[in-house]
Amino acid sequence: MILFDYIINLSIFSLLVSTPLVIRSLIIPKPLKQFRFWVGLYAGIVATFLIALPYHLQDYTYDIRYSAIILSFAYLGPVAGIITGSFALISRLFASGQWYPAIIGWIIIAVIFSILHKFISRYTPVKRCFVLFGAYIFIYIILVPIIFNVFGDRPLFHFQYLVFVMLGVIIGGLQIESYEKLYRIITEKNSMKKILQASEAKYRLITENTSDLIVVMGKKGLISYFSPSHELVLGYKESELKNIGPDVMVHPDDIDLYKNTIKMLFENKESQTMEFRLRHQQGHWIEFESSCKPVMGENSKVEHTVIVSRDISERKKAEEYLLQSEKLSIVGELAAGVAHEIRNPLTTIKGFVQLYKSDHAIAFTDLLLSELERIETITSELLSLGKPQAHLMSRANLRDMIENTLNLLLPQANMNNIQFKWSYDHTAFFITCEQNQIKQVFINILKNAIEAMNEGGDIEINLRKGAEGECIISFQDYGNGIPEELLPRLGEPFYTLKEKGTGLGLMICHKIIKQHHGVITYKSKESEGTLVEIMFPLTS
Repeated sequence: MILFDYIINLSIFSLLVSTPLVIRSLIIPKPLKQFRFWVGLYAGIVATFLIALPYHLQDYTYDIRYSAIILSFAYLGPVAGIITGSFALISRLFASGQWYPAIIGWIIIAVIFSILHKFISRYTPVKRCFVLFGAYIFIYIILVPIIFNVFGDRPLFHFQYLVFVMLGVIIGGLQIESYEKLYRIITEKNSMKKILQASEAKYRLITENTSDLIVVMGKKGLISYFSPSHELVLGYKESELKNIGPDVMVHPDDIDLYKNTIKMLFENKESQTMEFRLRHQQGHWIEFESSCKPVMGENSKVEHTVIVSRDISERKKAEEYLLQSEKLSIVGELAAGVAHEIRNPLTTIKGFVQLYKSDHAIAFTDLLLSELERIETITSELLSLGKPQAHLMSRANLRDMIENTLNLLLPQANMNNIQFKWSYDHTAFFITCEQNQIKQVFINILKNAIEAMNEGGDIEINLRKGAEGECIISFQDYGNGIPEELLPRLGEPFYTLKEKGTGLGLMICHKIIKQHHGVITYKSKESEGTLVEIMFPLTS
């Protein structure tokens, strides 16, 4: 009968301990405020249930309520333990007599357990359970059979009771530890899941918003991943790329380099770089620089290759522009040397032809002088192009420089039946410049406009404010105009549309404007005229 009562107590105790643990694992609520108080209260209710199902021997009532008290002290500390014990004591006093042993026993246990907890607080809960249960055995033996002399002649009964209290502690402890371990595993799993999701979101953010092409290739050359940037850069969707092989995408001249680089990567297990061209969906080719990195798998074998490719078209253009600039610098230096060597004997020849003309009125001397002047003009422009000059920058009013230039060219304009129509927004537009060079730019542009208007007409010159801190000078003529396809070539050395032009005037203009941090643009239509606009930054 006693064994049956203990089995019922242990079963109910196990059920009551596991119930909140199971509920918490299903709901996973937020942490409770005053957690120890509420759990201690629940443990007190559990102890009350255990007291309601005791077994009786003579005038004494026995139960395993101290299993709940020991677990409360071990896992939650003195506060929860005292709450649990107080509920258990009150229920015990209402359930049966023998108040004096119950009250004295609970007070001694509460005091000793609270003191012990200070010394064992660094232990794990399982070790604390063993220490507290050992202290309980000692207190029980001293109080019950010795001091209170309850069944002092029946040690087997006391041993049996202590064993069942121990079983209650073991069962409750195993349930709590199992739940805590499971809870930690679930928490770590959720934490890892969140970390993985955050990491995946971060890398997805990078791959979906980068302009670089990212490809993951397997051992057999099959590509398992294309970054979304392929559609932005090359115009292909991912579904289309999976059906297109490298023989179609890679330029025929670069396919061997591409295949050999991939082969070397798998053989040498080292990162490789290469430059090749990929075909855009619209048919043109784009140059890329690719970094190929191996991803090692088991047995130190290359399982995958990650290829990151960057569009270097603009970089190539910049390199070509730099190369052209360097060539131009060399040409300029060469031109200066040639012009200098030509100019000296040219001056002598010109002087003697002029003397010869004064003494002998021969018709062809005019032609000789005309051609000599043409050669002199070319050499002067070559010198201006190639000779390094020290520029004296000063603050000057752009309006005054334009007006001086117009006055200078007014006789030539009148001879060609051309009128200047000059307008401006404000009275002063100050820039930092070398005045003679800026005037040279205006003279070259206005001369071109005059020469383009064979039948005369108006040339409109306008000075106005542009964007903040900028001004714009525009020159509009209504002459022959320039075909649109030829506009990009204006400013190239020795390129001219005039029958007797040198092709150096506009180039010198471009050089001067660039030195002054300005920009020149052209708009023109054949038979309608040409608009030249120059932007200069204003000085404060």
